[in-house]
Amino acid sequence: MNTDKLRNIGIMAHIDAGKTTTTERILYYTGKSHRIGEVDNGEATMDWMEQEQNRGITITSAATTCFWRDHQINIIDTPGHVDFTAEVERSLRVLDGAVAIFCAVGGVEPQSETVWHQADTYKVPRIAYINKMDRIGADFFSAVEEMEKKLGGNPLILHLPIGAESDFKGVVDLLRMQEIHWEQEGNGAVRVYKDIRPELQDEASLYREQLLDKLSACSDEITELFLEGQEIPMELIQKTIRTATINRTLIPVLTGASLRNIGVQSVIDAVVDYLPSPDDLPPVKAHSVKHEDELVEVELKESAPPLALAFKIQHDREMGPLTFIRVYSGSIKKGTVVYNINKKKRERVTRILRMHSNRHEELSSVTAGDIAVLIGNKETQTGDTLGSEGHQVLLEPMHFPEPVISVAIEPRTVSDGDKLKKVLEILSKEDPTFTVKDNEDTGQLLISGMGELHLEVLVTRVTSEFKVDANIGNPQVSYRESISKEITHTETFSKVVAGKENFAQITLKIKPADRGQGNSYHCLVDEKTVPREFLDAVQRGVTGGFTSGIMFGYPAFDIEATLVNAVFNELTASSFAFEAAGAMGFDAACRKAEPVLLEPVMLLDIMTPKDYVGEVMSNLTSRGGIINSLESRHAVEHIRAQAPMSSMFGYSTALRSSTQGRGTFAMEFSHYARKEGGL
Repeated sequence: MNTDKLRNIGIMAHIDAGKTTTTERILYYTGKSHRIGEVDNGEATMDWMEQEQNRGITITSAATTCFWRDHQINIIDTPGHVDFTAEVERSLRVLDGAVAIFCAVGGVEPQSETVWHQADTYKVPRIAYINKMDRIGADFFSAVEEMEKKLGGNPLILHLPIGAESDFKGVVDLLRMQEIHWEQEGNGAVRVYKDIRPELQDEASLYREQLLDKLSACSDEITELFLEGQEIPMELIQKTIRTATINRTLIPVLTGASLRNIGVQSVIDAVVDYLPSPDDLPPVKAHSVKHEDELVEVELKESAPPLALAFKIQHDREMGPLTFIRVYSGSIKKGTVVYNINKKKRERVTRILRMHSNRHEELSSVTAGDIAVLIGNKETQTGDTLGSEGHQVLLEPMHFPEPVISVAIEPRTVSDGDKLKKVLEILSKEDPTFTVKDNEDTGQLLISGMGELHLEVLVTRVTSEFKVDANIGNPQVSYRESISKEITHTETFSKVVAGKENFAQITLKIKPADRGQGNSYHCLVDEKTVPREFLDAVQRGVTGGFTSGIMFGYPAFDIEATLVNAVFNELTASSFAFEAAGAMGFDAACRKAEPVLLEPVMLLDIMTPKDYVGEVMSNLTSRGGIINSLESRHAVEHIRAQAPMSSMFGYSTALRSSTQGRGTFAMEFSHYARKEGGL
């Protein structure tokens, strides 16, 4: 396969920027869907999950393939809602480039910033598309300015809008120096090129000059021709834009109105012309299994051993788990065995599919650079590396944020019990930010997620999609426990079991780690003094204590535990005794170390009309919120704040009622902080 003709792209945006509508148009124009599905009618192809159609938002990142100008484009559709950031993050991990969609009215909204910075983290080159130029209040230049100020981007304007709001007619293409119009007869499938009208000539010339000026900073050849006043060839301009985009020094900006079928084909052209193929990017780095610190470069070669990352698991009623993979080297063939390097297990690939949203075509193999779906992998989870036993390296592990909200769930009938457990297992394989835990005190199952909407969607999937009858409790905050001082504690375990004495004595030092550092365990005892198997047993006992909590049973957090001494007697030593000493010693030490309760603190981005800003702010402070900043924007006020999760339940209803339905907010986890006043 010619990887030069391959593009792996994501479409990222704030909720309501028109991402799914744009994707629908791309699929229509590239000939993959016969008619255009509208989000407003609940017909969008990419939003195939019933809830996505009901809510008009994209939850899961479905992958689809289309073809344009002899190029294969794999599109990963990513969610725009902040509760589904893990979906966005795992999509960005496997992309080569992205299209960032902004609303011409809202400009750079809070969630756009979050996703943009995630793309910066993964070094994803992108192009920008300013959509909804037909909406009241649309302002192209204001949106471009916000890209510079808020995102620190360096926009390169390729299109100027002709008119705005209801007068939006088309665009001026600054490369061809022509107007482009879309014939509405065939849903905008035909583009018509015209000379630029006299009243737009001056503006077009000014922006064309600015474009060449920015490009001359990236190309000496353009600088020379520009200074000599010579004509600059189109191929040279496009080649320079492509290089600057891939290096992330410039972001090409296009504009349109997807719902009115204006501008979308130019976006697909820009994907082919400016976004990288797998060949254009540096080799991916992987971690050697034998030596964790050793980084191995993974070359994009079909002849190399296979290596792929499972970036999404999706359950299908008929086919079972669908494993979405990005292949980084080698090839995977149908009917062969792949080795799951994380789980140390072999799995047979029974089928390979290329997905078109929820339709598919069969493939005999998938090669380096491509994205496909494997069927037959029962054990694989999101983030696992698939490869071969002879070449064991791990592609960078994915880090997912801690869940901050829980609800109790229980089956209505005994027969539903097993079914519920199976369904929850499927959902936690699909979504690593969704966790399931047995509450030993109440016997209930606790499910945890990233926010109210996240859990609401998952619970609805359990009851509607998987048809399990279950009772759902009220949302609860996922607290954590920690310690506030350093303690050294010696624990002795001595018990006679089946006539044999089991003895172990250990000394543990525990101290609070910096907030957000997580837990760590260190061993200062030499293997010559105490054999490795007994030291491992202590580690199991201590790390088991991290999850079972201190006073209230919430997971322990930000604790550094160190084994400083151990007494070993080969006549009475047993792994069981050392593991028990580890668990009991950790528990006793933590109880002495002044345990504290931690609660999740959320970051809030609130948009409210100016008239209601006072009311919104006083409601926030009454909930224990702290206002970080207030920024006046065109027609709205942007409030950034932080507040404890425990006081934010039902906030969307409160905000709607205090702003007459016109306020919006996004909330994401920030950090854990000490909860004052106990539970």
